[in-house]
Amino acid sequence: MRESKFDGGLLGLIGINLLTGFLTIITLGLGLPWATCLKQKWFTSHTIIDGNRLCFDGTGGQLFGNYIKWFFLTIITLGIYAFWLTIKMQKWITKHTHTLESGKYEPII
Repeated sequence: MRESKFDGGLLGLIGINLLTGFLTIITLGLGLPWATCLKQKWFTSHTIIDGNRLCFDGTGGQLFGNYIKWFFLTIITLGIYAFWLTIKMQKWITKHTHTLESGKYEPII
């Protein structure tokens, strides 16, 4: 059985939270998709599953497009679509998360 672990640290987590919070605040919330992707990249780049490091290749632009689509679907369905948003977000994250061969990728921050 190969090793699975998370090698991120507290200072890195504090740093990424400060950076993404600042990005979201100074853009009045419009930077949330980019902040979400940056945070997801940090978490996945520090995760090793069965000896393979994970990487996340989603972009804020892609997520912004989904946010707009999901927003309109929620309005059109009078809020009913909102029940599916957590699942839609997790599916999008999973779609953009991949494993890398050992030694080919270094964690961010």
